[in-house]
Amino acid sequence: MSAPAPSPLAIVDAEPLPRQEEVLTEEALAFVAALHRRFTPRRDELLARRAARRTEIARTSTLDFLPETAAIRADDSWRVAPSPAALEDRRVEITGPTDRKMTVNALNSGARVWLADFEDASAPTWENVILGQLNLTDAYTRRIDFTDPVSGKSYALKDAAELATVVMRPRGWHLNERHLQVDGEEVPGALVDFGLYFFHNAQLLLDLGKGPYFYLPKTESHLEARLWNDVFVFAQDHLGIPQGTIRATVLIETITAAYEMEEILYELRDHASGLNAGRWDYLFSIVKNFRDGGTRFVLPDRNAVTMTAPFMRAYTELLVRTCHKRGAHAIGGMAAFIPSRRDAEVNKVAFEKVRADKDREANDGFDGSWVAHPDLVPIALESFDRVLGERPNQKDRLREDVHVEAADLIAVDSLDAKPTYPGLVNAVQVGIRYIEAWLRGLGAVAIFNLMEDAATAEISRSQIWQWINAGVEFENGLKATPELAREVAADELANIRAELGEEAFAAGHWQQAHDLLLEVALDEDYADFLTLPAYRLLRG
Repeated sequence: MSAPAPSPLAIVDAEPLPRQEEVLTEEALAFVAALHRRFTPRRDELLARRAARRTEIARTSTLDFLPETAAIRADDSWRVAPSPAALEDRRVEITGPTDRKMTVNALNSGARVWLADFEDASAPTWENVILGQLNLTDAYTRRIDFTDPVSGKSYALKDAAELATVVMRPRGWHLNERHLQVDGEEVPGALVDFGLYFFHNAQLLLDLGKGPYFYLPKTESHLEARLWNDVFVFAQDHLGIPQGTIRATVLIETITAAYEMEEILYELRDHASGLNAGRWDYLFSIVKNFRDGGTRFVLPDRNAVTMTAPFMRAYTELLVRTCHKRGAHAIGGMAAFIPSRRDAEVNKVAFEKVRADKDREANDGFDGSWVAHPDLVPIALESFDRVLGERPNQKDRLREDVHVEAADLIAVDSLDAKPTYPGLVNAVQVGIRYIEAWLRGLGAVAIFNLMEDAATAEISRSQIWQWINAGVEFENGLKATPELAREVAADELANIRAELGEEAFAAGHWQQAHDLLLEVALDEDYADFLTLPAYRLLRG
């Protein structure tokens, strides 16, 4: 008797979308199902390994470079694969979600690369997941031009030579896609996003002289990088795409990954393009992992933790040295400022800060950096042009002067700043306002002239949790307590109601956002990711 055929991938509880059949073809769904059956069991094992490692950090309050991979770090002979031409020059990268307007504006922005984001800048509604895929394919086939029905403004792509190269970011390993199931199990969002994109666009991109390029988020170990590499090998074989076509840039945005940068590049060496230095997720990861480590791990207000803080500088300089030693690009952090159309003075001050930040990165040896808004592209370009000139990158600058010890990466108490009461208020404000927008399906949100995404909400709620559990006393004599957090949150909710008016307030998700922030900021059991309980509330 022959074995029963595998059950097909099922679309569950999803309202049909215009043109979704172009994305969810039978062949594409079969490919995603094959990825799920082959790799989800290993994904599950690695998520369990994360929890075990966190338990060990709670016991020891320390981290170190791995003794079992010392030979990889000591071997000076290996390098990552040579960069494809389309990724040689990455001096400015713009980030943003894959809605239709952003797709056109990002490709036209003058940046060398667009990080097309299905992760922190995108709330994973079914519409965002599927139409985002459609928008990217439409862009590659030049079917993306459109007129906004509200503003009447037309959007059209520039000539191909002027467009940014797309590097797509799928969701992290921890998030599932509830609308797609195989054998009754939800498929990891990472495999949905990667699988649909690769299936529909890999050959199309090769025909355009580029390729399927990816940013890999929330990686916590070289074993997770190994899993991605195995996914790439399988996917290329499955679709008859030459091995090594895929290129991946890994975000070093977790504290554990900072101790495994060389090993991560090694695991992905045939597909690696570089590493990126995140900020908010990195700080969130420090709080999450060392939350029981006592006062020496208590972070001050998030805006007081700049990239010049000693432990952050150790991290970024080690990243540049590691990348260049192995022939990979080192990509710097985000300039999140959103220019004001009404206040030229605010813009002037902010632009100077952005310029100083990008000058520092270029002078430190980074090969490129991120911005959140097209108006910041020329500022960042100027900083990198000044250092690079006509060279596409500065990978030949090896930074052999950099020496970072394991303890330097977690020397949080080397920063001369403390939590403040205004910092608590800001964390509550940003948390509520961002979560409310996320529940409406928006992942990238301008709040107080900064582009916020899920990472900023994570650091906001984590800092509230940490300050309360560490018994922090603020400069005004108030102590961080659950009662104080509730009082600040109630005040903010009242302020938002007054600001919006009753009708607009009632039309939003403000009470839900308030309640969820307090849940993840005050619960004794610290939630690994805010987006996990939030996803249960997300409609669509």
